[in-house]
Amino acid sequence: MSSGQRGGLLGWLEERTGLVRAVTALMDHRVPRRSRWAYVFGSATLFALVLQVVTGITLAMVYTPSPAAGYESVQRLSAPGSVTAFVRALHYFGASLMVVMAGIHMIRVYLMAAYKYPREVQWLSGVVLLLLTLAMAFTGQVIRWDGNGYWSLVVGAEQAARAPVIGPWLARFLLGGDTPGVDTLPHLYALHALWLPAGLLGLVALHVGLVLRNGISEPPVPGRPVDVRTYKRDYRALVQRDGVPFWPDAAWRDAVFGSLMILLVSVLAWRLGPPLLSGPPDPSVVAVDPKPDWYLLWYFTVLALWPYGITNVMLIAAPTLGILALLALPLLRPAGERAPSRRPWALGIVGVCVAVIASLTAVGLREPWLPALDAPALPAATVHSRDPAVWRGAALWHTESCEACHRIGGLGGQRGPELSTVGARLNADQLTLRIQNGGRGMPAYAGVLSTQQLTDLVAFLHSRQ
Repeated sequence: MSSGQRGGLLGWLEERTGLVRAVTALMDHRVPRRSRWAYVFGSATLFALVLQVVTGITLAMVYTPSPAAGYESVQRLSAPGSVTAFVRALHYFGASLMVVMAGIHMIRVYLMAAYKYPREVQWLSGVVLLLLTLAMAFTGQVIRWDGNGYWSLVVGAEQAARAPVIGPWLARFLLGGDTPGVDTLPHLYALHALWLPAGLLGLVALHVGLVLRNGISEPPVPGRPVDVRTYKRDYRALVQRDGVPFWPDAAWRDAVFGSLMILLVSVLAWRLGPPLLSGPPDPSVVAVDPKPDWYLLWYFTVLALWPYGITNVMLIAAPTLGILALLALPLLRPAGERAPSRRPWALGIVGVCVAVIASLTAVGLREPWLPALDAPALPAATVHSRDPAVWRGAALWHTESCEACHRIGGLGGQRGPELSTVGARLNADQLTLRIQNGGRGMPAYAGVLSTQQLTDLVAFLHSRQ
């Protein structure tokens, strides 16, 4: 096509749609020269969202959102070596990418105080976008409709029901009724595939539009605080004096980093495949261990380890206060210093939050709150006595499954206290009372063990000096 034909076609399109001018304005808008690699995470989140939309629509062509056929349809599209299995794996790892990139992007914006004037609404829309992303991740896990997804939904509804005033309504909203039924999966599928994506795309359009309107925040400079009266004038002068066009001077970094992230997700999907299913949902099987995907595992760990009596505080009050704090931040601090070196408390908050989330995730992967039902029996070398009662007690330690919850010599579960040297802390009478009465999740063994068995077990534990 000749240049004249191209000009004529573009002119025809511009006259009728205005798209050419809009795209040109997008490509030509100026950004601060020093906005380099630290600024790529927002675009990478957008790359991940596009991947989720494309793979999600593809999966929707195969998935059947009904309780009777949902699990079987996921099984069918997960057939090893099939194209749909690769697409499902892409969708799964793409969700992880989107959550991680959104989190890092929010940390970067917070550390550089880019939520200050005039970008307050950008921050507010970003907070809501993060919440919608997590909601998409949770509903995506549930609509796999395997045993883990089904019971994760039940646990989530029970937790939501604890919220004051609106708790019962939230639970019914999640379940699509009072209990999981024929309407539950179609209801959740509509949320995951229609309502939540619509909200996400609408807010992304607002978020990007505000970025274009207010400009990309310049890297902060110590001693140069935001002044609401002069900031816009100073920013316009900065980008005119020392700015560069978004394309190609800045956009190439977004394109390179986003493409590398998509390539990484593709390699993981190809090598690892989609997540395994835990079997069909069965409401009669209650001996299950539902848990969320890894990016929500830290919160699940808090709920598992927190004392039951104050679970509502962590479940309702803590997230509510955290969300309110994020939403209030730009409204309470619209001006002032932006440089992290002048805001050490911001660095401390981010460091503590990242360390806590990483630690809780690591603990959640080990699941120390669950009995280790496959724990091996203690080897003979760990019984440091020739007393026959001690040896009989060591045998009872295994036959009564004590090693499922307690560790001795590095063997056993972690649900209960470590008992390798319990004999140095408690005397025989104290051990007897603990075993008979139980407590803190341990069942009482009074009437379960005979007098001789109790004596032997106490002798074994008391020998652990």
